[in-house]
Amino acid sequence: MVGAQVYNGRETENVMEHYTWDQMDKEILSDTISRKIISGDKAMVAQVFLAKGAVVPEHHHESEQITYILEGALKFEIEGQEIVVAKGQVLRIPSHVPHRAVALEDTLDLDIFSPIRHDWLIKDDAYLRG
Repeated sequence: MVGAQVYNGRETENVMEHYTWDQMDKEILSDTISRKIISGDKAMVAQVFLAKGAVVPEHHHESEQITYILEGALKFEIEGQEIVVAKGQVLRIPSHVPHRAVALEDTLDLDIFSPIRHDWLIKDDAYLRG
């Protein structure tokens, strides 16, 4: 197969893929956090649903992260600073920078990662799972 790759044990071709968020199942991580993930070879995007009061414990990763708040607000703690990111705002977190977040209200954010978060894809992300 020309241009084929093996991903999560399945062979795929380098072809366009089309998704509809509303038709995708939510992955439930805890009572307060769930998500939907779309991943390519080099970048991934996730809808992350956080109930008011949800805590994303401090963690870091190789991926650069861009977080766009679609609804609600998150308070981030990054390198000793607190920043509230609200609906319509975007936060860029560089690679390897420890960060934590708390949902100030019910929140939907769109997280973009490059490179992809293999830990999320193989469900090796205990820090998020309640």
